[in-house]
Amino acid sequence: MPNVKLYIDDSRYAEARPRISALLPGLRDMLCARLEVDRAACQLAVLPVLALPDQPGINAELHVLPRASRSRDRLEAVAAELRTLLAQDSGLTVAVRIVTLDAATYVALK
Repeated sequence: MPNVKLYIDDSRYAEARPRISALLPGLRDMLCARLEVDRAACQLAVLPVLALPDQPGINAELHVLPRASRSRDRLEAVAAELRTLLAQDSGLTVAVRIVTLDAATYVALK
């Protein structure tokens, strides 16, 4: 269940939106393949935010449930691929953060 939020600097949102929108299906496919989940389990959201000029243009947050195959090395590789894809398509600087959730306390109603 990758849950991805892309926070895009509001001052750059209009120029980045069309390219990010076009990237979303491929981004979801990449995340599902690398994290071994079905497409229905992947949630992506893109949000314009008020940001400071010295921060990255895009901050990506990815929340995942733990799994034996999701080692730190694998998650770092996913973060690097995510950062590269977003930076290439948007032309903005990108920061990526991945959080592994506590499966014992995680609750989701769908």
